[in-house]
Parts: sequence; structure tokens; C-alpha cells
Amino acid sequence: MSAGEQKLTLLGHFQELRRRLIRSVIAVAVAAAISFIFYEWIFYILIRPAEGINLVFTELTEMIGTIMRVCLASGLIIAIPYLTIQAILFIRPALTRKEERYVYLILPWIAIMFLGGVVFAYFILIPPAIGFLYTFGSDIASPMIKIGNYIGIITRLLIAIGLVFELPVVTTFLARIGIVKPEWLASKRKVAIIVAFILAAIITPTFDPINQSLVAVPLIVLYEMSIWLAKLVYRKKGEAVVVEEAPAE
Repeated sequence: MSAGEQKLTLLGHFQELRRRLIRSVIAVAVAAAISFIFYEWIFYILIRPAEGINLVFTELTEMIGTIMRVCLASGLIIAIPYLTIQAILFIRPALTRKEERYVYLILPWIAIMFLGGVVFAYFILIPPAIGFLYTFGSDIASPMIKIGNYIGIITRLLIAIGLVFELPVVTTFLARIGIVKPEWLASKRKVAIIVAFILAAIITPTFDPINQSLVAVPLIVLYEMSIWLAKLVYRKKGEAVVVEEAPAE
């Protein structure tokens, strides 16, 4: 391939990337606009774990800014399936037909696992975290929780835990196409445990070990699940290769 052809191909990749990014931004904007119509209902869901806590705002623009951030976060979550499809369409030319089929098979699981992470964060992680933060030090000073601070913590937790729950899906796909071996994942188990507690410390807004363990333990379980699934699909792939090569002999 000549330098001119390589330059043209590179330019084509950038143009394709720009098209996918523009479509993704438009999708998030449309989803955010739809979320704005239902922002009161969304706020009701987000504020419910803080039942009994008097949330306040201290600046004229704080409430409208918080509403916009909530709508943007909601739009991002709603648009995740579409964003995933755009990412797949961008890398599709580099995939074989079999790899492309595997990608489309995991699409539903991407949405299911993300939703599972959001549900876990909402019902299991957030209530004790909010309770700890609200009562810690309340004997020294009376808490006045700003709505912007509360919503920021909640949305970050929901999105972060939702993304973390994608780990088994990603590792299963990589193992299926032969990029990641289950033996390698198993050999990194100790490192994964340390990383799980580090991520828990970053994600969790509290400093107590109980709430951090509520994040770290599921991360470790997800990693073990990833190893098991990688062994399952990687073994099947090996068996498939043997069957295919047998007639040729």
C-alpha cells in the first residue's frame, strides 16, 4: 500500500470516527431532552434513598444546574445501547465474521449487566452509604445536605457500578475470540483483589470498611465469574477447532 493510500485510509477512519461520535452525541442529547420531560419522576427515584433527609439548595442556579446534570446522566444511561452499537459498527471492519457474531450476541448482556449494576447500587450500596454519611458527625454539627452534592454522589455511584458490572461480559468476549486466556485471569487473582479494594475506595463516598466491602466483594465475585466464563467459552472454542481440523486430516 502506497503512502497516499495509507493516508486516504487513515482519513477515512477519522471521518468514520467523527460520524459515529456525532451520532452518539446527538443520541445522548435526544435522550437527555426526553429525560427533562420526566425529570420530576427521575428526581423522585434518586431522592427516595434519602427519605427523611431534608435536601436544600443554597444558590439560585444550583437547582437548575442539578436538573441538567441529572438529565444528562439519564440521557447517557438511556443511550448506552445505541453508543455500544456505534462503537461496534466502527470496529466491525477489523472483526472476522465469527467475531462479529459474538459481538452481537453479547449486546443484550451489556444492557442486562449494566442494569444489574445500577439496581445493586441503588438497593444495596446507596442506602447504607447515605445513612453513614448523614449520621457521621451529626452529634457535632447539624447536617444540611445540598441537593447538588447528593445527586452528584448518587449518579456517580450508579454509573460507576453499572460500568463495573460489565467486567464478565468484556472478559467473556475477549476469551471467546482468543485474546484473553482464563489461565492468565486466574494468575492475576491476587492483583484483582487489591484492585477491587482500590476501586471500592475510589467509588465509595465513605471511608468505612463496611461500605467499601459492599463494593469490593461484588467486584471480586464478578472477577471470579469472569474466570469461570472465560474457561467455559475458551474450552468450547478449542473443541470447535479440533472438530473443524479433523476432516482436513
